[in-house]
Amino acid sequence: MRTIPASELIINSDGSIFHLHLKPEELADIVILVGDPGRVEMVSGYFDKVELTKANREFVSNTGIYKGERLTVLSTGIGTDNIDIVVTELDALVNVNFNTRTEKEEKKELRILRLGTSGAVQADIPVGSFVMSDISIGFDGLLNFYEGRDKVCLLSYEKAFVEHMSWLPQLPAPYFVESSELLVQLFGDSVLHGMTISSPGFYGPQGRVVRIPLADPKQNEKIESFSYNGKRITNFEMESSALAGLSALLGHEASTICTVIANRDNKTANSDYQPFVRQMVEMALDKLVEL
Repeated sequence: MRTIPASELIINSDGSIFHLHLKPEELADIVILVGDPGRVEMVSGYFDKVELTKANREFVSNTGIYKGERLTVLSTGIGTDNIDIVVTELDALVNVNFNTRTEKEEKKELRILRLGTSGAVQADIPVGSFVMSDISIGFDGLLNFYEGRDKVCLLSYEKAFVEHMSWLPQLPAPYFVESSELLVQLFGDSVLHGMTISSPGFYGPQGRVVRIPLADPKQNEKIESFSYNGKRITNFEMESSALAGLSALLGHEASTICTVIANRDNKTANSDYQPFVRQMVEMALDKLVEL
């Protein structure tokens, strides 16, 4: 069995994983991801008990008990690059023996739900809605670095999208990945369902123009009009594609739910969106304990 070199998986001197600073026994089987480190305390404020808190850079985590279930809430910061770190290290915590640096024969499956904010791209999705990413679309290119990406991606969707968009060859190849069917069914009609784009930036990659013109000025018009197998693109955010793709490759159940805080089509936004986020968190916690 392959031994994972210290340079490939760094374990701190206290036995914790390099970035997250968590030890294997400190991680719950149900994990809630949030972008903002400040939101960790808000989510764990609903816990009946907080067992431990860890913090390193933007990665802050609390593990505790909510209605009899053990959960971990962890902040990732912004972007799919950070999701690459987080999902890889979460998987290592449960599926790598830190003493021998080898994969465990019996693998553990985590249930991972990201709770974030996003901008809707369809006029009929109002600010304050909760949208679940049944399918995530990666503009970031991250999953293309991993073997097996075609096995977990929706290749026919990718082909149709590239043709519809007249995709520029200078851009990373987009990828489409389905979320966990378990989580999609769990939340059912408590949320809206759609296809979510994860972009590698907040401005140009999401069609915003401040001073630099876009390479494709009609990018968002094409995104809004894309439809395949009766599914349409509902929203922009910056993490769901890497979460869905890496989790699928590693054998974990994962999905993303976002509160819509802006509608890009009708140019509306709500800066006072925290009450909606709290409603999303409360709803998600009560659903997750049903697993």
